[in-house]
Amino acid sequence: MDVLIKIKDREGVIHELQAPTDMAMNIMELCKAYELPVEGTCGGMAMCASCQCYVLNDVGLPEMGEDEEAMLSEAFYVKSNSRLGCQIPITVDLEGLELELAPES
Repeated sequence: MDVLIKIKDREGVIHELQAPTDMAMNIMELCKAYELPVEGTCGGMAMCASCQCYVLNDVGLPEMGEDEEAMLSEAFYVKSNSRLGCQIPITVDLEGLELELAPES
């Protein structure tokens, strides 16, 4: 089953993406699959913040883990709604999620 996720890129263009819930993907991988400008330098290990995004609406996201909190405490352009895309697995709970890509460091 796919869920709809809206992602605003760094130019302000909103992309409506169909995200599969049965492939164990995360938001960073989804962005890369749709060729959005997300580096994912560390390969999804919460060690680089190149997939940082801002959560724009209230959707059931998983709790932030210690590694993600630690990385965001050192990253640039962090806001109260910042998350690392690599730490958000795509599940049915994400239906309607709206994100904005953070500026590149």
